[in-house]
Amino acid sequence: MRSIRWVDGLIAGRYLILLAVVLWAVGSYWFIPAIEFDRSIENMFPPQSEVLLSYQRLKRTFGGNEIVLAVYHDADLFAADGTGVARVAALHQHLAAVAGVKAVLSIDQPLPGDLIVGSTPLAKQTRELFSGYTHSADGQTVALACLLYPPDETTVGRQQTIDEIRLALDELPEELRPGYLTGEPIMVVDGFRYVEADGRRLGVGSTILLGLTIVVCFRSLRWVVIPIAVVQLTLLSTQAALSLARIELSMVSSMLTAVVMVVGVATMVHVLVRFAELRTAGLDPLTAIRDTLRQLAPAIAWSCLTDAAGFAALTISDVGPVQDFGVMMAIGSLMVLVSVFALVPGLTTLGRFDVDPHAPWGEAILVDQLQALLAFVRRRPWVVLGSLATICVVAIAGIGQLQVETDFTRNFRRDSDIAMSYQFVEQNLGGAGICDIVIPAPAKLDWAFLQRVRQLGLQLSPSATDRQTELRSITKAFSVADAIVELSPVELSNKPRLVQDSLVFSGLTAMRGWMPEFFGTLYGVDPQNGQHYVRLMLRVHERQTAAEKQRLIAQVRQMVTAEFPDAEVTGYFVLLSHLIDTVLADQWRTFALALVSIGLLMTIAFRDRRLALVALIPNTFPVLVVLGTMGWLSRFVWPELRINMGTAMIAAVSMGLSIDSSIHYILGFKQALQQGLDFDRALQQIQRRIGKSMVLSTIALTVGFTVLATSRFVPTVYFGTLVTLAMLGGLVGNLIGLPLLMSLVRPHGEGEAGG
Repeated sequence: MRSIRWVDGLIAGRYLILLAVVLWAVGSYWFIPAIEFDRSIENMFPPQSEVLLSYQRLKRTFGGNEIVLAVYHDADLFAADGTGVARVAALHQHLAAVAGVKAVLSIDQPLPGDLIVGSTPLAKQTRELFSGYTHSADGQTVALACLLYPPDETTVGRQQTIDEIRLALDELPEELRPGYLTGEPIMVVDGFRYVEADGRRLGVGSTILLGLTIVVCFRSLRWVVIPIAVVQLTLLSTQAALSLARIELSMVSSMLTAVVMVVGVATMVHVLVRFAELRTAGLDPLTAIRDTLRQLAPAIAWSCLTDAAGFAALTISDVGPVQDFGVMMAIGSLMVLVSVFALVPGLTTLGRFDVDPHAPWGEAILVDQLQALLAFVRRRPWVVLGSLATICVVAIAGIGQLQVETDFTRNFRRDSDIAMSYQFVEQNLGGAGICDIVIPAPAKLDWAFLQRVRQLGLQLSPSATDRQTELRSITKAFSVADAIVELSPVELSNKPRLVQDSLVFSGLTAMRGWMPEFFGTLYGVDPQNGQHYVRLMLRVHERQTAAEKQRLIAQVRQMVTAEFPDAEVTGYFVLLSHLIDTVLADQWRTFALALVSIGLLMTIAFRDRRLALVALIPNTFPVLVVLGTMGWLSRFVWPELRINMGTAMIAAVSMGLSIDSSIHYILGFKQALQQGLDFDRALQQIQRRIGKSMVLSTIALTVGFTVLATSRFVPTVYFGTLVTLAMLGGLVGNLIGLPLLMSLVRPHGEGEAGG
């Protein structure tokens, strides 16, 4: 066996390296700043995205668009004695005093005292005007819109403001509880709260499950500590690198620990199994670990490089969190390589306690089954190949049935505060979505312009869209034009032009003085170019399919641009709908890049294009089968099973992770040929040795990944489940497909078979 000099150097200096690692770990933990989270929605889009630019214009022009909706049920809201409105006024004052809240809009404001509950035409018109925004159409659901200061205009953090608003709702009278909070700031603050909590909990949980699995399999405390130490050093080094590079975490960062665990544990199980075999053969610990690392060093290095390539493919995604995750895990994969060679030599030979891992229970049975499987595959290659091909074709056909998830609230469990709040608003306030139309306006509004805005709003309003399927989900249209018309003391349409403009001016002046912050959300000026804009808000149902949302947005855009060619349809509703549109396309772009880059690395590693192709095939189809099966389930069994951010990453990631086993298998096979074994005996040896490691590492990782199913962030659950299924598929592919394909492409000469 050819000596690898640098491995010998690591062995010779193992204790000095171990000491340096300890000092580095302590220094990193105490002195390198913690990684910050990028909590902005804008992070999810490329900087020059047209959809993002429109949304940023909306925020600049109308005061940041940071609105929190505080909602509760009150059957006596419009009670004749005014008690319901008095309760609204009391909560209004409480919320207005919260640090970080700029202004509050509620139904107690438009008319003084309790006039709003009266039966006068003005009271009825006012209630109708604000219906869908300050209260429900049936008058039993109350909504207070809290306009928050932009982050650069306040020293109070968003989380503190949200917590104080939530506390105010918790102090409502018992008969009015529970209160609900919705809005983009809630989605961001609570979403990242879940992610941060998940990151800590999933890290601890996966480590415990991993340790228990290794204890059960190998019954060695030392060999529990070593893989965990490798994973923890990798995490610490990755976080230090991210911090020094000032790379911020995103909403999918809670998966960091679990995925690093996959790479680290898969590598360590191969080391552990080979070390145990050499110890059983009579080698002392130092010689055994030296020979183990000599034999496995190429496979470990290429495995980590292909993992990094698979993750790096995610950086071409248009979705910011997916890009960030790719960078983060590419760094993590390379850190696994460093951590293994820095820690394993020293920790394996340090002291004499519990040096040897025990043989796993059922090892003999497992080896016999692996050999029997190999014999069957080689005896009936075309039957096996035909069966696998049929399964793949049928399953992969289901990919066309995949649906994307456009409701961002479904990224959280149904019993979470976010999901329940949005569900309540969706059912009781006419929809949880707001679609914004931003219309260029003159610096001085007049009746002619406002009448055009008003007519557009009427065309989009429910009464005009009952028969138009695409617009059926719109429940309310509202703009400054509606406020001027509905609250005018006289009918404007039949007055002389001079009177109309005069009444418009007085109405706008009164509204600006009476509710200046609210007025600023309807009419504003873009500070970048000085252009004035009017905002037309559409309340829409959030719970729609991707196709329904796309048709709705397209129809609204067509109607809007017919009247105002330079107007833009934007807002949170449009932004997130477009975000999910990119997810499916990103899935295949990143997968294709991962396939090409990993294929190139395999060609270099094996020095044989055929073996590179052989390695790719059994690792490509499992993830396609998983996604296709997901599509069939979505079509016939589980309609709510849809693609989200977690699903969008699994193709490239699974490809990178499952290829590790193929690398160990093929490089081990080539080493066996170099040792003088013929093709058949080399294949049997590798099926027994590497196959055993593959099964044991997959068991450990499957158990460790189960902790992801407990996440409160649904993309994390999907990611963990689907990657686990893909790894199981990769195991089948490598144990059956790999020897099958290697036998089929076997050249005439035994030596050539190894490359």
